[in-house]
Amino acid sequence: MRKHLPGTGSILKLIFRQDRFKISVWLLCLILITISVAYAYPEVYKTEEDIMGFILTMQNPAMEAMLGPVYDANNPPVAAVFAHEMLLFTVIAAAIMNILLIGRSTRTDEEDGRLELLLSLPVGRLSHITAVMLEALILNALLAILTGAGLSAVQTNGITPESSFLYGSILGSAGFLFAAITALFAQLAKTSRGATGLSFTVLIISYIIRAIGDVSSEALSLISPLGWTVRTGVFIDNKWWPVILPLAIGIIITAVVFYLNQIRDLGGGFIPEMKGKTRASALLKTPLGFVFRMQRTNIIAWAIGMFLLSAAFGAILGDLEEYYADLDILQAFLAANPDYTLTEQFVAMLFVILSIISAIPVVMVVLKLKGEENKNRTEHIYSRAVSRTGMLASYMIMAIIVSIIMQTLTAVGLWATSYSILDQTLSLGKTLNAALVFLPAIWVLIALGIFLMGLFPKATSGIWLYFAFCFIVIYLGELLKFPDWLMNLSSFTHVPQLFVEEGDILSLTILTLLAILITIIGFIGYRKRDITG
Repeated sequence: MRKHLPGTGSILKLIFRQDRFKISVWLLCLILITISVAYAYPEVYKTEEDIMGFILTMQNPAMEAMLGPVYDANNPPVAAVFAHEMLLFTVIAAAIMNILLIGRSTRTDEEDGRLELLLSLPVGRLSHITAVMLEALILNALLAILTGAGLSAVQTNGITPESSFLYGSILGSAGFLFAAITALFAQLAKTSRGATGLSFTVLIISYIIRAIGDVSSEALSLISPLGWTVRTGVFIDNKWWPVILPLAIGIIITAVVFYLNQIRDLGGGFIPEMKGKTRASALLKTPLGFVFRMQRTNIIAWAIGMFLLSAAFGAILGDLEEYYADLDILQAFLAANPDYTLTEQFVAMLFVILSIISAIPVVMVVLKLKGEENKNRTEHIYSRAVSRTGMLASYMIMAIIVSIIMQTLTAVGLWATSYSILDQTLSLGKTLNAALVFLPAIWVLIALGIFLMGLFPKATSGIWLYFAFCFIVIYLGELLKFPDWLMNLSSFTHVPQLFVEEGDILSLTILTLLAILITIIGFIGYRKRDITG
């Protein structure tokens, strides 16, 4: 074994140097947001009545499907309330961090030829994959330790050193598990797109299984890694098995990764590729058809995922109505707006979260052009009778089409499953409008991606920072008491929630015009700048 590991330390330093900026940004965002929210919670839930009101609100099936089951405690501390709202989404963010970083360090480097160059040096066969998994281990250990240390300094009821480091360890162990899963798919799939796509598929399926299981069957929820994380009882029971189990499974998967990496050919994969057509179709010969063909698998996978995710929430709306119908006191407590049903209020909130999630594949479509440029592939395209403006327009049009598809499937999935469950069914037209009204906000993200690609190509990935900002504003803006000017920087803030608000044509028009203006500036910059690789 040792003969396969020479040079591991040098490769590890190289990988950390390559990823140092991304690692720093990810860790800072995850840790600072976690600690900031923990500091804010005592100001929001000041009395036992506030906490019990939260517990009653969160115990309904819809919220359990979204955030996980509420801890079984008669008088939970403020820290437990914080964990219930923050833990699951922070774990998902840690999983995404690992999928993106490990995917790039494995299959992307191999696909782009960098790994072949590296292995031509006096290094061992397993040195690179060992360095990658060591990076994952160190990264997630830092996340666990720094998060635990930061939470330990927060003076909040229920936070102890043990519970703080348990919270951090949950993030680290779940992150390492998804790092191992990504490394496994990097051996099985032949492309970086396939490896990261399969990893995200596992993450989405894990969330859906957990959501259904938390409402209907705990045994089903325990199949999902995300189901383990919400059963630690952190800040109350402090159970450590949900930390040990992902670590153990991650180590086993890592051993399989080492074996597969040793026996497979460089550049190959164990999942056979489908044979393509012998002749290109008329659509494929156009720039728009080419863009769709290159991203077809990713688009289809996300479309299925968004439909299933929204359908899963639609399936529990009947339980939501039944739950509220049996609790007259809770109905009076929650019915802040008597003009709308509690189901409508929940669906309105749900569409905001689902719309932000559905923006992910839309942004990925736009950024694909910059990825092709980085790999020197756009030079081959522009050497033919294809204009830069036409190619960028094809990516933009495909992104707009994808945004409409995702929002439509989100609405249809929610409506279709709720139709056979609710006594007072949701209107299909109103449900579609409530989803499609977020399109201008998503188009602003498309425009910003094009703007950065045209004027600041090296900062194109910065669009993800704005995406994260939009999510934080929607999910935590009120809690953290962001000023109005900061809230207004998010395009999603200006979209009316049609189930509980009147339509605001002016805001939507301004968002659309802003997206058009930013897009035009991006097109001008892209047409004039040098193409780099």
